[in-house]
Amino acid sequence: MSEASERQAASPGGGIGVVIVAAGRGARAGQADGPKQYQRIGGRAVIAHTLDIFLSHPMIGPVVVAIHADDAELFQRAAEAHGDRLVAVIGGPSRQASVRLGLLALREQAPAKVLVHDAVRPFVDSGLIDRTIEAIGERQGALPALPVADTLKRESATGMIDETVSRAGLHAAQTPQGFPFWPLLAAHEKAHHLGKTEFTDDAAIAEWAQIPVRIVPGSPDNVKLTWARDIALADQRLSSAQPRFPDIRTGNGYDVHAFEPGDHVTLCGVAIPYERKLSGHSDADVGLHALTDALLATCGAGDIGTHFPPSDPRWKGAASKIFVEHAAKLVRERGGRIANADITLICEAPRVGPHRAAMTEALSAMLGIAPERISIKATTNEKLGFVGRGEGIAAIATASVVYPGEVPA
Repeated sequence: MSEASERQAASPGGGIGVVIVAAGRGARAGQADGPKQYQRIGGRAVIAHTLDIFLSHPMIGPVVVAIHADDAELFQRAAEAHGDRLVAVIGGPSRQASVRLGLLALREQAPAKVLVHDAVRPFVDSGLIDRTIEAIGERQGALPALPVADTLKRESATGMIDETVSRAGLHAAQTPQGFPFWPLLAAHEKAHHLGKTEFTDDAAIAEWAQIPVRIVPGSPDNVKLTWARDIALADQRLSSAQPRFPDIRTGNGYDVHAFEPGDHVTLCGVAIPYERKLSGHSDADVGLHALTDALLATCGAGDIGTHFPPSDPRWKGAASKIFVEHAAKLVRERGGRIANADITLICEAPRVGPHRAAMTEALSAMLGIAPERISIKATTNEKLGFVGRGEGIAAIATASVVYPGEVPA
């Protein structure tokens, strides 16, 4: 009995192991964004989508991923959600060498069957995995493949058509390719020791080792991402299938000012006659100050003090309209469109109601939006706290802004 046969006889005989080949450098797809198995499609690394399919399949047991020595950190990030179920091994200089090292890493688990899959085929589905597993026999492998549909031409040394090749019986191979574990490992070990390194897939090694391989129907969706355009199309495919979330941001602002002797209060850009005024470096318009902070919050631009510090004499007595218009300008420069502005004024006096329409018109002009997108409300503090004692006025503002694009995944 051969060593492989002895091991097979001693094997527990259960479970489906998987080797994911992810050690390639993907030169054809370009390296500007890293190896293609780690480039992002649908907001996640290519290999993350591939791992999802196998690790969610009920028949799959141990999974080994053959990675490049330089990609350990990339792999750790991509596989973070599945870390406990994966074993990573450093691959070899070729696909064949990487598969062999992955198979060696599975020896302790001794699965009855093994699937070998390219990491850059993220659209494999559970039905294809099922068909492949079902076709694996004790001495028989399984290869998902599609009949060749294009007319094939053989090129001469001069670049001319030499002949038309018959498509009869020709298939384009896919992965996962499935085999009984020990015979495939034995074939890889034999090829390694004989220095035979020209095999481009495991079905070719099986053919050389005289392991019969049955063809099962592949899937047109199970494409291999080879070129940069393949990755772009895959990203488009996944992005179009995902729900889209518009980039709507909401910012909040709060301000408070105390009263001091005076003859009017400025609220939301409107001067209201009153026996006192609000104390502040500028005109102390609490409503506009709160709104300025709310607008700045939607684009991460700090707060009103960042742009208009009270220590700067330029803003002494300044109209707060300047602050709001500056914040609105920053929003527009980032492509934002103000959808709504809401201000609540909290005070015992003066009365806000008679001036609400004028405030709304003033804000409409400052923000460049329709009056119906502006809400100004007033409430008292029920005689509680400094506001309730008539010592000052507080304001709360909320701004909603729609920015270009979508919420990132």
